[in-house]
Order: sequence, then C-alpha cells, then structure tokens
Amino acid sequence: MTTVPITSRDLDALEISWFAPLCSDDYRYLGVPDGDYRSSWENTSEVLQTADKLGYRNILCPSSYQVGQDTLSFVAANAPLTEQINMLAAVRCGEMQPIMLARTLATLDHILKGRLTVNIISSDFPGEKAESDYRYQRSREVVEILKQAWTQDEINHKGEIYQFEGLTTGPAKPYQQNGGPLLYFGGYSPPALDLCGEHCDVYLMWPEKKETLADRMKAVNACAEKHNRVLDYGLRVHMIVRDTEQEAKEYAEELVSKLDDDFGKQIRDRALDSTSLGVSMQAKNREQANQYGYVEPHLWTGIGRARSGCGAAIVGSTDQVLSEIEAYQKMGIRSFIFSGYPHVDECRSFGERVLPQLKTCSLPEAYGRVPTTAPDVPLAAGQRT
Repeated sequence: MTTVPITSRDLDALEISWFAPLCSDDYRYLGVPDGDYRSSWENTSEVLQTADKLGYRNILCPSSYQVGQDTLSFVAANAPLTEQINMLAAVRCGEMQPIMLARTLATLDHILKGRLTVNIISSDFPGEKAESDYRYQRSREVVEILKQAWTQDEINHKGEIYQFEGLTTGPAKPYQQNGGPLLYFGGYSPPALDLCGEHCDVYLMWPEKKETLADRMKAVNACAEKHNRVLDYGLRVHMIVRDTEQEAKEYAEELVSKLDDDFGKQIRDRALDSTSLGVSMQAKNREQANQYGYVEPHLWTGIGRARSGCGAAIVGSTDQVLSEIEAYQKMGIRSFIFSGYPHVDECRSFGERVLPQLKTCSLPEAYGRVPTTAPDVPLAAGQRT
C-alpha cells in the first residue's frame, strides 16, 4: 500500500472519536428496534459521557429531521456534563440563517470552552429535492459566511444564494482563535471536493477498500493544493473488537441474525441522503464482498444492510484492530470516528481494549485553535456594558 503523506501537521497522535446515536440508530440486533436503545436523552447522553470518561477526544453528534433529537440543543445540554471530549456537531447548511448560525455556533464554542468542532452537511432538507450543484453552492456560501463572522469585523458576502453587506460580527466571535471551530466535511462530487479543498479542515470518508480511500485522498489533496492548502483526513467506520478474531466475527453474525432485509431497506431509504453518491459507494462495497460480507479481511459490510450512510465495520481481535488503525494512519488518516451496536457497550469495548494503546490528541489543540485563557469578545455597536 502506497502511503499518502498529505496531512496538514507533523503529528503522530490520532484523534479517536465515538458516535452519539441521536437519530434512533442504536440496536442490540440490527433492524430490531428496542426501547432500551431509543434515541432518548438518557441513552444518548450516557453514550457521550461514557466516551468522555474513557478518554475519547471527540464525538460525532449527527443530524436528522425524521427521527431523533436536535443536534445543537443536545450539544449545549451536554457541555456542563463533560470534561475533555470535543463535540462534532453536524450542521445541515441552509437550515438556519447563516449569520444566526455563526452566532449559535460561537455561543456553543464559548459554552464548551473551545471543545466544539463542526461537521458540514449538504444533503436535502425534508420535503426538498435539490440538485447537487445547488446544495454544495449553498454549503459553500454558508461556510464562507461563517468564516467571515468568526475572523473578521464585518460580513460582506455577495453570492448566488446569500447577500450581506456591512454587518458587524461581534456576537459571532468564537472561543477558538485562529479561524474558529474546525470544519469536518464529507462528499464525493467535484463541487464537494473543491469546497472541502478550499475551506474545510478534515475530509471525512466512509469505509471502502484501502486503495479506493487512497485514491480519494489524492483527489481531495489535488483540490486543496489549488488553494495552497493541506488537509487532514478522517474515517467514519463501525467497530467490533473482541479478545479473539473468532469472537468478533461471531458477534458480527449475531448482530444481523434477526434482520429482515425488507425492513433494513426501509431503514436505508428513509434517510435524506439515501440516494447520494456516497451511499451508492457503500452499496458497491456490499456487492463486492465475499459470501460472509467481507470486502477486505477485516472490513465487514453487513452493517449497511440496515442503515444508510456508513455501512461497514472493522472486525477483529485487539491486535488486528490496532494493525488496521496503523495501516490507515500510514495512509495519512489520523481522525477516526468509530461506533458500534449497542453504542454504549461497544464504546466501552473499544475504550478498554484498544484506546489505551493509542497515542491520541485533540485536533483543535493540535491546530492551536484553543487559547490558554478565555478570549475577549468585542461588544457590538450600541451594546451596553
């Protein structure tokens, strides 16, 4: 495997993240809803607080309209209940007026004392079916406005979708300096890659064969180079780790042992991104897999039978999982978002078996975004002291 040494910092540590199942995506058996694992405040906040205590450095808080909880409310409520974990809040661009979004995210960043990261989402709204080029143009303009709000004194933007002139940015200054919260991004189309290359910090990928991931990283890096930038790369993948490979594979089979494939298709189809190019790539993984669902020796595609989006898991013993992570790291990937079913149990499994053996970091701290003392936020014009 040819390495792709194209990350943005000379850093040998990894950002290891977990996943908060805000969107009703938690099961004991895939495709079999269980009230004990529903997307309730009690369940999802327990997952997040468990990850914090075990030493995970970030957690993805996803966004969905049909099911689950509101992402930004969830992040705000958990801020005082956690100590060190960053929160990767998914934001569907266009749902909130961009300047108000900038202020909301800046407020969250102050509440979290710099522990906020942002996942930029470009999928359709409920009831909307927009062309890909339009959705990514909307996201591009939202990101450009966020950056102005976070780093400049005024917002001046003349775009195809949004137009603003001479708006002060005092209330929208975040806790993190040098650019504000890190922006994580995933997408496959040319407009998506160019947006990420110009404006975002971490390019997130769903699991595919390693040579496919390497080609994708090279394509994104070429886009970044056009803007004199270098990115970091992340992998969002499920995880099943046990003391032995046999135990891990047996658990994978048990996980889908009660799955009705017709119901699994219903679960996939209800997602707003169910027809995206990325989801089609996950379906291609399943088509290329062997009779047991493995597209690589330790990459199992059975998860994708009952969920849209990320549809594969790393399966193996502790040593095998460590070897897989090391292989991805050598490719240039150093941000990992893991998850498993049930989420709190697998958070503990990975957190106790694998996490203590990894050198980890917080990417906002590695980027120098988090100040040592609280930054002063300037008063807006006319604001009272």
